Amino acid sequence: MDAPILSLHGIHKQYPGVKALDGVDFTLEPGEVHVLFGENGAGKSTLISIISGANQPTAGEMRFFEDTVRFKSVYDARQKGISAVFQEFSLVDTLSIAQNLFLGEEPLTGRFLDNATLHTEAQVLLEKMGFDLDAHLPVSELSRAEKQMVEIAKALRGELSVLILDEPTASLTHQETEQLFSLIDQLKAQDVGIIYISHRMGEIRQIADRITVLRDGKYIGTREVDTVEEQDLITMMTGREIDNVYPHVPFLPTETVLDVQSLTIDNRLVEDLSFHVRAGEIVGFAGLVGCGKSEALRACFGAEKVTAGCVVFNGENVTGLSIREMLDRGFFYNSRDRKDEGLVLNRSCRENISLPSLGSHPLSHRHGALNLAHERKQTQSLATRLKLYPMQTERDVGQFSGGNQQKVLLAKCLTRDVSLYVFDEPTVGVDVGTRAEIYRFIAGLCEQGAAVVIISSDLPEVVHLSHRLYVMREGQIAAHLQRAEITETKALSHFFESMEYENEQ
Repeated sequence: MDAPILSLHGIHKQYPGVKALDGVDFTLEPGEVHVLFGENGAGKSTLISIISGANQPTAGEMRFFEDTVRFKSVYDARQKGISAVFQEFSLVDTLSIAQNLFLGEEPLTGRFLDNATLHTEAQVLLEKMGFDLDAHLPVSELSRAEKQMVEIAKALRGELSVLILDEPTASLTHQETEQLFSLIDQLKAQDVGIIYISHRMGEIRQIADRITVLRDGKYIGTREVDTVEEQDLITMMTGREIDNVYPHVPFLPTETVLDVQSLTIDNRLVEDLSFHVRAGEIVGFAGLVGCGKSEALRACFGAEKVTAGCVVFNGENVTGLSIREMLDRGFFYNSRDRKDEGLVLNRSCRENISLPSLGSHPLSHRHGALNLAHERKQTQSLATRLKLYPMQTERDVGQFSGGNQQKVLLAKCLTRDVSLYVFDEPTVGVDVGTRAEIYRFIAGLCEQGAAVVIISSDLPEVVHLSHRLYVMREGQIAAHLQRAEITETKALSHFFESMEYENEQ
């Protein structure tokens, strides 16, 4: 095998009060997919930020081929052929796709911007990768999956030596994921080294050559994918054995909490949709990205405009009510997009957790003043319950790992009385250990008598947790599966082929 593209030795990164990396070693060979594996907060994101030039190490050596390097910026790393697609997007919404793809390196005619060449080259790049996008469209009009495609296209522009992909399939459909994997195969054939972060064992098995495990900022070990079992990786990652990722949840349904009849929303992503959810059960919603599964529950919550149909919540017609009114009635929707909708990243953990219950007793006094003592006590209790680590509730949420941000998002729904919890992509970008904790948390809510809905593009998640499963396709119910009927094969068969649905009451 040729010399490694990258060799990192004894990499340390120290922040005030936090050692993010502690003597990490890592190598990347030409033409390999090398997965970084570890719990949220293990140091994966810090390591790739150093490799991509977004951050600098406190100590240690990094070699790029034969040269010792220390990148001063992302631009500096890109000049060497190192490009990254981070989990959080770095696109400018007010610019077009083409302008984003060539931002900072726009083609010029003399001293003037060559718009014609810009859009032509951008369209050629998108078509080459099989992405069905118009380069003229503003990024603000794109779905999350389409923005992910633009980020990937942006990273693949120019000569590449190293490509870094951080949870790249989290927002992609099955077909788009296969397109990405095909691109990865092409890049491997060109001797590009790929650093890949994912918690989805299925796709790791499909594309990876080696896996390096980090835990608490330390290097634990590197394994060939073909020679390691999933349970061994989980033990390396967590330092403990996790026997059952998915808990057993008793099925004890009682009264109907949410009853939706003939629902149609303004953007027509959902049309003539009917379903119901009962207390004491977990109801799953599955389907391809864009099938309407999220929009259906968002409409019930007041986040999407309803144009037809009826939403009945706890026996009351609540069609068209606002989000605040639905919260006050005990309906809580946990957004799939924690960055733009779920959390205020530049505010503290304490403030984020308290946000849904501002203005209500006992968090607020009779005249509206905040009861700060109660807020601190409540936040500390919830952070402990959800095993937030490190336990720094005054720290800005934007400084937390993805897994800890997800825990803060979950904690928000425990600050008020709730009879229906809707979790939209509750474990996106979350490691296996944290997933198990989140699943036990959700199971506990159901066991206490609440109605629970899980919306997820992770099929094993909804298959293993749901008592009933609605599979959606093109804004309608393609299948309603119950208990023993719920299998991955049966659910997946309805993703692509419309089937008759009987509305079982």
